[in-house]
Amino acid sequence: MAKFIIFLSLFVSFAAASYVEELKWPKGETFLTFLEKNHLPSSIYYTLDKEEQELAAEIVAGVKYQVLKSENNALEQVLIPIGEELQMHIKTIDDKFIMEITPILLQEEKRSLAIEIQNSPYVDILNATSSYGLANEFAQTFRGEVNLRNLQKGDKLVLLYQQKRRLGKLFGSIKIDVSMVETAKKKNYIFFYKENYYDPKGQELDSFLLSNPVNYTRVSSVFTQKRWHPILQKYRAHLGIDYAASVGTPVKSAGSGRVLFVGQKGGYGNTIEVSHDSSYKTLYAHLNGFAKGIRSGQKVKQGQVIAYVGNTGLSSGPHLHFGLYRSNVAINPASVVKIAKSALGGNELKAFINYTDALRKKVESAQESNEPVYKEENFNLSYPFEQKQS
Repeated sequence: MAKFIIFLSLFVSFAAASYVEELKWPKGETFLTFLEKNHLPSSIYYTLDKEEQELAAEIVAGVKYQVLKSENNALEQVLIPIGEELQMHIKTIDDKFIMEITPILLQEEKRSLAIEIQNSPYVDILNATSSYGLANEFAQTFRGEVNLRNLQKGDKLVLLYQQKRRLGKLFGSIKIDVSMVETAKKKNYIFFYKENYYDPKGQELDSFLLSNPVNYTRVSSVFTQKRWHPILQKYRAHLGIDYAASVGTPVKSAGSGRVLFVGQKGGYGNTIEVSHDSSYKTLYAHLNGFAKGIRSGQKVKQGQVIAYVGNTGLSSGPHLHFGLYRSNVAINPASVVKIAKSALGGNELKAFINYTDALRKKVESAQESNEPVYKEENFNLSYPFEQKQS
């Protein structure tokens, strides 16, 4: 637990001894248990509508959240990120606690990295930038395309990437627009294009492929990170795909892996979570029941029946809510659920070639640039909360 004392002389509307704590969401914690533990009224949760209550089940263990406390240690405000776009904001209005879903204020950055290999790409990226997220993303995307163990000292590596910052610190996933590794005078490229990684010919790379988890009648709700509801005047998010199907329809594991969780999960009702390789996780919610013998820690194969469609939790009708997470960040399952790799063609391929030609030129510019590499630093938390009017 890291406590950041904020000198509030610049914020005259707060008591001088107010402070902000930055904490990590504990494993197994639910929004309701959080309210109870902090002596907050459960009505904060029960007065939310069903979509907001379901979204509360998306708080990820380990996510950093902020708590504002008064001089007598009383909780005043809380900010809890959900996904990469929205956050739960607990505050008081007319001496009554309420919770709102609000956008996360993010600073978006485009950066480049051009280095020579000294040890290994992972170690060298980490040494140059102090960014585990960037090193992990590179290792994940370049896996299997070039034998990285055969790289020699002095080989070149260039990354053009995008990242986000919340409260001055890196937040959420990192997207590498292009990776280039030059070895034996050969440049090897990987490009990110419309939610997937491709080689220079427009062939989708070998990646984590999921099969559809259920035979469904229709998609009743699609994935969306953030949208403004013009009638309700609220922000909405749906961090998965809802497949409408009758109660009892078998639910299959979308990929091989290990069961992480079996049980009740807030508004999701009966839920199963399955871990796949090093970074992916799938979630199956609103289940009627679990397949015989399914338990935490058990290995499952792709296509194995693990549960049955239901209507448990905050569900308006029988369906499967299917979520997909990469490094604990919700991503669109539709971008990964497929049977085989795809190759771009026609006008789409032409657009891809034009797009990648521009990126190649930027890679060349990055190699020729003498700009120093940006290195992440640790520093105190900036002030994230609303000011209370005196």
